[in-house]
Amino acid sequence: MYNAKFVIPGAIIFVGLFTAPFWTNVFSAKHEAVKLELPQKPVTFFGEERTQCIEPREWMAANHMEMLIEWRDKALRENKRIYVATDGRKWETSLQNTCMACHTNKAEFCDKCHTANSVSPYCWDCHVEPQGNK
Repeated sequence: MYNAKFVIPGAIIFVGLFTAPFWTNVFSAKHEAVKLELPQKPVTFFGEERTQCIEPREWMAANHMEMLIEWRDKALRENKRIYVATDGRKWETSLQNTCMACHTNKAEFCDKCHTANSVSPYCWDCHVEPQGNK
């Protein structure tokens, strides 16, 4: 190999610099989950008092945005405004009437997690943002 005394150290330096972000994350402090303010009182939907979320907590944390996009598409494009959860309960497909009925404090629920994860959702481009909870 020509110029091996330059190529090999150069390749090692390149690999080290290229993988530096990975190694920094591996050895840095672990990310802690954001502590969210959860609803304190039951809400009535379809004549039934409910204290649990639409889907299990872990599923909602990972998939709520996909669910909201699906709700939007079905409600606006297909006029289907009822969501049947995995446990068989029915919910109205509405950010403001369903989600915000329980999670009333946007600043303590939505914003806290979105800010910690550097996410800027576009929900409030169309929906009216709850007043007094900014």
